[in-house]
Amino acid sequence: MIFPDEYKYVGITDIPPEDTEYDTIYFLTEYLIVEQQKEAGKQFSLYHVQKSGEGLFRKLESLEKLASENQIIEYDKKLNIKNRTLLIETAAKLCKNGINTVIFTGIDNHLTFVHEPDPSQILEIEVVDVIPPEPSWLSYIIDKLDESELFGDFTVKFCKNLIDLRQFEGENTVFPCTVSGLKGKYLDSDNITQNNPLLVGCEISKTIFESRFPHLQYSQINICPFNSDVFTPTKPFLTRCCRSEKSGLTEINGVDGVVVHWGASEFDVAEAVKNLIEYIKNKD
Repeated sequence: MIFPDEYKYVGITDIPPEDTEYDTIYFLTEYLIVEQQKEAGKQFSLYHVQKSGEGLFRKLESLEKLASENQIIEYDKKLNIKNRTLLIETAAKLCKNGINTVIFTGIDNHLTFVHEPDPSQILEIEVVDVIPPEPSWLSYIIDKLDESELFGDFTVKFCKNLIDLRQFEGENTVFPCTVSGLKGKYLDSDNITQNNPLLVGCEISKTIFESRFPHLQYSQINICPFNSDVFTPTKPFLTRCCRSEKSGLTEINGVDGVVVHWGASEFDVAEAVKNLIEYIKNKD
C-alpha cells in the first residue's frame, strides 16, 4: 500500500510527462498526480518521483508510473483526508475490477490518494470495560473521541470487549458498588452475613471485603485487568483500573496495552491511546 504521510508530498499537474520534459520538481513532491480533462471526464495517472539536489526546486531524476488512467478513480465526496483509517477502508471497498488507486479531495480541496489499499495496516485496539452501567464510561469516551476524528492521523480503529457482569447476578453475589444496578449485594452499602458469597470485583474489592467481613469464607471472580478471570488480551488493548499507580503502558500475557484510572477524563484517555500507538509503532 502507498498512502502518503501528508498531502504536501503530492504534486498535481495537467501536463503528462510524455508531453514535456520535466527538469526540476518541488522539493516536497514525492508523488505526482496528472489530472486531464477529456471527453469522458477527468482522467488521472499517478507517478512516483525520484529527485536529487538541494533547494526548493530539485533535479528530477525519474518518474515511475504507479497507476494508469483505467486503474484510478476519484472519490466523489470531500472527506477529512487526515482520517487515514477512513480513507483506507473507503479505498479498499472501491478497488476492484482493475482499480487499484483512489484519489480523495479534502475539506480544504487538497488531494491525496491510496494506492493498493491494505486494511490490515490499520491498528485495531480492543477497548475492555465492564457493564452495566451502559454505556460504560470508557467506551463512551472512545466513541466520542473517535467521532471527532481525533485519532485520524494514527491509522487506528477500535473494537469493544464489554464484559457483562449480569451473568454473575444472584442473591449471594457481592458487587463493588450500587451504581451498576446489578441484582445482588454491594460492598459500598450492604452488610454481608451469609457465608460463602461470590465476590465479583478486583483486588481492591477483595481487600475491602476481607477488611469488613474477616469471618466470612468467599469465592471471587476477579475482574482486575492484571489478574482477570474474565479477560485475556489477544490484541493491543485499552482498559481501566481503580489503582492509579497501575496507569500507563503495560503488557498482559505478552500483549501490549494501556491502562487508565477508573475515573479518567477524555484527555487522559486520548493521551493514553496516543502513547500506546506510538509505543507499538516504535517497536516495529
